[in-house]
Amino acid sequence: MLIPLVAIALGLGVLIWSSERFVDGAVGTAHHLKLPPFVIGTVIVGVGTSAPEFLVSGLAAWQGQPGLAIGNAYGSNIANIGLILGTALLLSSMRVGAGIVRREMMLLVAATVASRVLIGDGLIGRFDALLLVVPLIVYLAVIVRQAHRTPSTDAAASPADTDASHAGARGLGRSLFWLTLGLVLLLASSRLLVWGASTIATALGVSDLIIGLTIVSIGTSLPELAASISAIRRKAYDLVLGNVVGSNLFNTLGVVGFAGLITPIGIEPSVASRDWPVMLAMTLLLVVFAMRFGRGPARLTRLEGAILLSVFVAYTGALIASALATAG
Repeated sequence: MLIPLVAIALGLGVLIWSSERFVDGAVGTAHHLKLPPFVIGTVIVGVGTSAPEFLVSGLAAWQGQPGLAIGNAYGSNIANIGLILGTALLLSSMRVGAGIVRREMMLLVAATVASRVLIGDGLIGRFDALLLVVPLIVYLAVIVRQAHRTPSTDAAASPADTDASHAGARGLGRSLFWLTLGLVLLLASSRLLVWGASTIATALGVSDLIIGLTIVSIGTSLPELAASISAIRRKAYDLVLGNVVGSNLFNTLGVVGFAGLITPIGIEPSVASRDWPVMLAMTLLLVVFAMRFGRGPARLTRLEGAILLSVFVAYTGALIASALATAG
């Protein structure tokens, strides 16, 4: 157990340091390219920090561990909203930008509902996987094109609020360097962390689905958590929301789709009856909190963050209790 424990400690330390560098690079790049921070959060930060889920689920599918593949993706979505956004909101309430942020949230709801249709027969086949991956590719192409064609007042906008002007002063080359180095270290450290945690969990005889839904999903979501906390400190709120929404879209469509392209994924009944409903409920809670529906300027509050975090803790606690009962 010593080597896995060392891997966990080392992975956490490197992850915390590299997240700071990564967010610095992302905000600086947004400033230089005159892209909205939300777009950087969705395309670069959201997709980039989802790479651990992408790699872990793809490897799990290839090695014949479908429970780990689907559990990692869906568990990470639940962790992104409950653990990451909930924790970030406890640190600071945040405004919700109009327009693009809200549209992306509705797309996330649509993708979540569509995923239920595809897992309904207990299998994600290769055709199902294509139905997930193709819309993601189209979505990413549209959002990048829209960002270039439509000037935004948020484009690295509000430098006083996001420190983008400070990051931009460092130069585009340096921003890209820290963005790339930070991402590489985030991926490496999160993988090391997940390896250590998974090794310990496997030795205790826990199923691969439960490992995917708890230890692996939380571990692969740590880059999003670290990046979001760093962004909160800079008041780059669109970056935080873009990170969570973009990561969840990528997990639902890209991570599951990529794993299904490698090999058809069998879906345990508990995924459709227990885990997917929790993922949908968390997504709908986020939409309700963010939309406000005419109650004034949209703003996510600390109380709402506490609710999201409480749901996540209750769900994870139930999974752990179930795993212990089964192992016992």
